Amino acid sequence: MGHSRADKARSHERILNAAALQIREGGLDALSIGGLMQRVNLTHGGFYGHFDSRSDLIAAALGQALAGGEAAARVSNDPDKPGSASAMARSYLSRAHRDSRKTGCAIAALISDVGRANEKCRAVMEPYIEAFIAKVTEVLGDDDDERAILAVSAMVGALAMSRVITDPKRSDAVLRAVRDGIVAMSPDE
Repeated sequence: MGHSRADKARSHERILNAAALQIREGGLDALSIGGLMQRVNLTHGGFYGHFDSRSDLIAAALGQALAGGEAAARVSNDPDKPGSASAMARSYLSRAHRDSRKTGCAIAALISDVGRANEKCRAVMEPYIEAFIAKVTEVLGDDDDERAILAVSAMVGALAMSRVITDPKRSDAVLRAVRDGIVAMSPDE
């Protein structure tokens, strides 16, 4: 008995969601096709009905993880207001964001992995980085995006570093130092 297109689409979505979660938790190399398919109650052989290769799955799962992080950021902001750089920095460089590895910014969680990955994965992440820079450029009120590039680089780096540092006070200090630096460059302060 065959499967309907709707069943296949639901299975595809389950695979993508589970793969996105797995790469957010363990990085791109942590993705195991066998383990993934077992988690979504599908056969290993059934994988190839959805993706041509592990590489294609990783790129799609990366896109899913990035889109999920972007959607979460939009929900936390008023879409009718551009926001302020200080509010953005306070939210992004918070303990809550640092501690939400599974749902926080996928750029910060995966940037090192993607930097070492194939061109397909880099091409998936690049527009999300550009959108982040554009949003910060808008919030800073600049015509030139150099300050936004600096701010985004500092925020992503600080979030990633703070997740590595095991001493909570030192981790908080990293977040605070960069947060204060972004707030100081903000026109609303």
